[in-house]
Amino acid sequence: MKVFIAADNDGFILKNRLVDFIHQSFAGDELIDLNPQPASDFVEGTLNLSKHLQTNPEALGIMVDGYGAGSFMVACKVKQMVVAEVSDERSAYMTREHNNARMITLGAQIVGNKLAENIVKEFLSAHYAAGRHQIRVDMLNKMA
Repeated sequence: MKVFIAADNDGFILKNRLVDFIHQSFAGDELIDLNPQPASDFVEGTLNLSKHLQTNPEALGIMVDGYGAGSFMVACKVKQMVVAEVSDERSAYMTREHNNARMITLGAQIVGNKLAENIVKEFLSAHYAAGRHQIRVDMLNKMA
């Protein structure tokens, strides 16, 4: 699986920790760090990440900023981008399994290092269940 990751200034340190974690825990996946230097702001970083996800339909994305909310709001404006702002492991797993979320946003000032690693682990480990959930996903995709 291809995974894109990005961050602004506030999320840069946590993003780098997550890059190391993903390399260690998901060695078979292709991880692309979209900004070895922090994006100037979350809007720029999120739009760049969204663009990469649109051109890679099987890929997943992780955006880290200060609180997660700003990146979430930006990604929700992008056509056919199902995204979730998460701060716990269960939500990360379920948003992938039931909503086919392709991107999560994390707030570096909200979640600690270990929790962020657990969130990413659950998100990347989950698989979309489809079935009865596809109706909802189709509705979401028609909205933007």
